[in-house]
Amino acid sequence: MNSFKIGDKIIYPNQGLAVIEDIQQENLYGESLRIYHVRIIANNTLVLVPSSNTDEMGIRKPVSEDSVEEIFKFLKKRRVDVSTDWKGRYKEHVSLMRSGTMFDMAAVLKSLYYLSLTKPLSFREKKMLEKATELLVAEISEVSSLPLSKIEQRIFTTLSLCFKGVKPHVEF
Repeated sequence: MNSFKIGDKIIYPNQGLAVIEDIQQENLYGESLRIYHVRIIANNTLVLVPSSNTDEMGIRKPVSEDSVEEIFKFLKKRRVDVSTDWKGRYKEHVSLMRSGTMFDMAAVLKSLYYLSLTKPLSFREKKMLEKATELLVAEISEVSSLPLSKIEQRIFTTLSLCFKGVKPHVEF
């Protein structure tokens, strides 16, 4: 079980970077629980999370700088399998996004980026591509202390190198 303290920066799955603002012992339904008061930075929302649920929810500390380099290697070199079944692909992507791991978010980003080169994305897939980008950029920026714009530029430069042989889809 994760043991966070006040001021710790954490990753809240599908929401992004957050900070532990307070920790309180509260009685709920006759049970004494340790509750984290988590502020999600992107939208300034306060969420109360029982400490016993953090692992199950996928709440974690940001990755190490070494892991960031592994993410960029993954984005640059590994091939991606994209299902042709829209519903199955979307369901898989939603599941990966909920896991909250950087590699799962990177896999969704890479898959949707590739797909966007070959055909128009649906509205939902465009939104998911934006969300995966936002979450990866925010965490990498936090870990590396670099501006969001530089991280986003590096991610898309890396992806374009990975798929340089793919002929882009053109709409008229």
